[in-house]
Amino acid sequence: MLTTEVEFELPKGYVDAAGDLHRHGVMRLATAADEIYPLKDPRVRNWPAYLIVIVLARVVTRLGTVPDVNPKVIEGLFSEDLAHLQRLYNRINGLAESEVLVRCPGCGAEHLAEVAPLGG
Repeated sequence: MLTTEVEFELPKGYVDAAGDLHRHGVMRLATAADEIYPLKDPRVRNWPAYLIVIVLARVVTRLGTVPDVNPKVIEGLFSEDLAHLQRLYNRINGLAESEVLVRCPGCGAEHLAEVAPLGG
């Protein structure tokens, strides 16, 4: 059975206007429309980095007791939480970056390095 929704917990959490903290939420799998329609949004056309805000506002279906997860809510996330949701989005939609073991040519130390997906 295909799982179309994934629960998550934000590392820091979203603080609403009343000062309430919201950490638990649900993200659904993205559709083609979720990635295509935001490209028509003037905010994205003027500032391409805004695309992730619009996309996440479409696919995050619940965040605590926030009544409507919209771009303003996503804008209000702490940077760590935004990065967490971006990684989750990439992972559940099959876009996750992969890691490869690399060796430093100078000292010979090995570490994992992230490699962006092809075409990304």
